Parts: sequence; structure tokens; C-alpha cells
Amino acid sequence: MPMRRGTFDNAPLTTLFPDLSLADVHSLQSAASAVDRASANRTEWEWALQLVVFHDSEPGSPVILGVDVIEHADGTDRLEFLLQVVWTEKGQLAVDAAVNVACWCDSEHATHDIDAVRVVVDDETSLVNAFRASAERLTGWLADPRDADHWRARAGLPVRRPE
Repeated sequence: MPMRRGTFDNAPLTTLFPDLSLADVHSLQSAASAVDRASANRTEWEWALQLVVFHDSEPGSPVILGVDVIEHADGTDRLEFLLQVVWTEKGQLAVDAAVNVACWCDSEHATHDIDAVRVVVDDETSLVNAFRASAERLTGWLADPRDADHWRARAGLPVRRPE
């Protein structure tokens, strides 16, 4: 089953996360609205109903709910901001946020995470608090220059090669 797409308000939050209260849903919507406002583009959220239940056979960190804000410096470069609710290898929910750029290293490895944060949901950190913290981090990154070369320099990565 493919990922479904739409506005955050279209995401079936109580189906994806059955333990959410109405107050929790409103809190998630508020944090997502801040991300939407910080994005220069119209954001499109994605969710996967088939991942509501943890499947230890899923490789990597399966994305249950997320947004990918892609900025293009030009046709050959890429700057991407991510916010995703995922399953960890241990079957816990986590909220990941990252900013990454296209790789211009001598040995190509697609992209580099410039900055990333993972907040694991546990007895001390609720999904709402993890989502809010990661969304705040993402909106902070979105307030910085939306130029891949700026982020590449910030991380000490090789500069973009001319085509």
C-alpha cells in the first residue's frame, strides 16, 4: 500500500496513533501548522496506514507520518528538510528531523545530513512532545538561508562542482 498524501489536517491521526487524545491531536496540528507556515512551498504530508502496527520485518526506520520540504538551488542541487514519525528497530516511535544537501564529494554518496535530531517516544517523552520538539527544530532550520551552498559550507563539505 503506497503512502497517502495531503494536508496535515487530512492525516488520520487517531488511526495512525490510536492512543492520542483530542488535546494531543490539536497539539500535533498546531506544531504541523508552524512547519507549514515556515515552508516557502506548499507542504504535502505523507502517511502510511499499513505501518500503524510495528513490523519487525520492515528494514530501516519505516515512516508512518512525515513531510519533506525540498528546496532546489538549481536543477542540479538539492536542499531538503525532513520531519518524520518513524518506528525504531526496537519498535518504539521516534520523531526525526533533518536537513540534508546533495553530495559533491569525490566519491558520490547521494546526500549528507547537515544536522539531524531524533527524539524517541518513551515513558518520559510523549509523541506530542517529541513531535513538537522536532517541529520546532525544523522551523528553525527553515528560517535559515535556503541555499544548499550555505548549509554545505556550514558543515565543511565540498562545494558544488560546476556542471
